[in-house]
Amino acid sequence: MDPTGDELNQETTQRSWRLPAAAWRLEPFAARAAQRQSRPVTAEQLRAQLRLATTPQHVSVAKNFQPAIGHQNVASPHHVGETSRPTDDVLEADLLGGSSLGGEDDLLGGEVSDPLTDPLMNLGPSSEASDHGVELADDPHANLWTENCYPSAESCRACHPVQYEQWRASGHAYASVSPMFQRFDQAMTEYTEGTVGSFCVRCHSPVQTQLKIPRSTSILDAPPVVREGVTCIACHRINEHYWRSNGDRRIVPGDLHAPVYGGSGGAGVARAVANADSLKLKLNSDDTSPGQAIHREGRFFLPLTNSDVCVSCHQVAVHPGIWLEVVHAQYRSGPAAERGITCQQCHMGAVPGKPLGYELNHVASLNDKPWGEKRKQSNHQFWGPGFSIAHPGLFPHHPKADRYTPREWLKFDYRAGWGTEAFERTVDATMVFPAPWDTPDDRRDARKIIDANLAKLQQKRSAATQTMEAALKIEGPLMRHAPQVGQPFRFSYRIHNVSEGHNLPTGSLGAQPQLWLNVALIDPDGRRVWESGYLDRHGDLADMNSVDVATGCVPRDADLFNLQTKFLINNVRGTDREAALPLNFSLDQLVFLRPGAIPVSVLNHPPLIRMEAHSIPPCDSRTAHYTVPASVIRKRGTYRLSVRMRSRTEPIYFMRQIESTPDMIQRMLGNTLDLHPQSHSIRVR
Repeated sequence: MDPTGDELNQETTQRSWRLPAAAWRLEPFAARAAQRQSRPVTAEQLRAQLRLATTPQHVSVAKNFQPAIGHQNVASPHHVGETSRPTDDVLEADLLGGSSLGGEDDLLGGEVSDPLTDPLMNLGPSSEASDHGVELADDPHANLWTENCYPSAESCRACHPVQYEQWRASGHAYASVSPMFQRFDQAMTEYTEGTVGSFCVRCHSPVQTQLKIPRSTSILDAPPVVREGVTCIACHRINEHYWRSNGDRRIVPGDLHAPVYGGSGGAGVARAVANADSLKLKLNSDDTSPGQAIHREGRFFLPLTNSDVCVSCHQVAVHPGIWLEVVHAQYRSGPAAERGITCQQCHMGAVPGKPLGYELNHVASLNDKPWGEKRKQSNHQFWGPGFSIAHPGLFPHHPKADRYTPREWLKFDYRAGWGTEAFERTVDATMVFPAPWDTPDDRRDARKIIDANLAKLQQKRSAATQTMEAALKIEGPLMRHAPQVGQPFRFSYRIHNVSEGHNLPTGSLGAQPQLWLNVALIDPDGRRVWESGYLDRHGDLADMNSVDVATGCVPRDADLFNLQTKFLINNVRGTDREAALPLNFSLDQLVFLRPGAIPVSVLNHPPLIRMEAHSIPPCDSRTAHYTVPASVIRKRGTYRLSVRMRSRTEPIYFMRQIESTPDMIQRMLGNTLDLHPQSHSIRVR
């Protein structure tokens, strides 16, 4: 009797899931940990054993060291790329820290870490671990084994090129390779002495979690499917509904031919499989004939058709009970859920941020030809406000980028124009480039990938602006009295959240996205005489988190309208104060993240820490009030009020606390979104 399809799938899964010799194994780490339990260890020893990326403390630099922002890696014209270490990304850059973009000494007089020290020098398995064969990168068969269990998006691209092209620049594709995520997760691990566990990685890198790749392993050395973050199989190889599981979901292991789960039932796949010979399709890994490999079955999975599939990662709480993602709870209590509008309709529909239907298209291509009838096609760009600050050789994902390793990409100085005709005409024999960029052909090939990715990033940025503007309306200026010379000028703007789905802003509150109103008054001579929502010289808003405000360099912005949600702690005793990280900083020697001793339901928030929300609920509004002092209204004539909402995914002071590189901060500042910019003329008598 021939085995059934389910039996074949089960047999394939069991065969492919056997752990090879080179797979990640925790036994060596556990054995060493057991040996150390017999003697107490200090916090520094514990951190060293966990092999976290800590910058050596014995190295310091001159007090006046102050690299130029965005150019700290520029070499002399006659020695390119060798004498300076790549500082383009946190994944292989120096962590200057400090209190300013330039990375100089902090306000307390502490010394800055050596900018030429690689922060990843302490990352990765130790030599002792290497003896046990846990370094996956050393085994030439390792990536093949990983692909047989967890196929990458590159494998799915053959049949689904449209979905791949949409996904490769999306927030899901960016989840793992994001420098901000890597720094945030590293900082949380160090601050909590490892007690945060796999909380962050479970959502951002589900394949890494399931492969049990140690936290100490650099993302640069992980298998390609790990760098894909929330890749195809993270949603389409899930066959159980996990609800609020804090990102803890199980991907069903299996090769490319194993079943996938979707919202249509797989009728198109069944027709293709029935005509496999005429279509030249390969249905199992043993088939070596020419043709296109596909999965043998498509199965219907109800949660993928509604908002339930989003909840496990978009409604999460970290100990001691702080909700870092609250968007699903906001959605469930909002008008969109009551009307039956799903998350997918706004974030995967035809129009960014609006439930206006889906595009109709062929869902798959077989041998470069559209297959089946046109039907609803969900957009896998996942419309949202995020943007990338990673090196464009690493992100967006590109099918030809795997010609070079991630570490090689980080050495490619795309800002200097490498690979462009203008630059290559200036290259002479005295210039030295790091391998593999020491040949003109490689530089030109890499430039084509870089240019394609930069164009894709610009599309993503435009879509992010469109998504935010779809939910936002600025009403005003609203004035009770006409402005007069020598009198204070009072006015207001009303900010509307016209979305029915969730609060504005929302998303990952752990990163505390900022959305603020920037208003400026220009006098009849064209001079800006007053402003609110301005930035200090470090890129921070002029509030209590600004170093320049604290040191008296810039005045505090008393009229600031900022919709950022913040963490408040009382540090065991005392009044509430703002904190950049979701940690209830206890006074213990080790800051452990632990469940609260008092039920959250009693206090309505965990002990010692709570969140202060400033966001606007769906279909609601808030009013920003402003007062321009009489001293700046000196002339009669026509004044101009210019206004815009500004959005960025992380505050700059937060980035400094987790030791983001100056280049990361510069990219965050450069990618700030300007929403609904407008000007209004006002007559002053």
